[in-house]
Amino acid sequence: MKTEARTEYITRDTIMKLLSDDEIARVATAETAAQLNVGDEYVDLTAPDGGVKKATVKSAPMGTVLPRKAVLDKTWKDIVILLAAHKKEGVAPTPS
Repeated sequence: MKTEARTEYITRDTIMKLLSDDEIARVATAETAAQLNVGDEYVDLTAPDGGVKKATVKSAPMGTVLPRKAVLDKTWKDIVILLAAHKKEGVAPTPS
């Protein structure tokens, strides 16, 4: 596995570990939606190193995104901190 792909996998795995069972259920429900609303924040789980993005008319497919509206504010804050630390250090930190 290439280093970049491995790093993205670790980041995705670390993000998913931050979610509660209820949040995972909401994310799964959100995946069945046709699309995000323009301006909705999300993380593309196929490329988490891209950080938080805002939905546009041509956003990532719903099956690959973690929409902000599917998780609690505290969890979203933890995800943003995780992604910022990852970008700064180039390493996926472990959730506390």
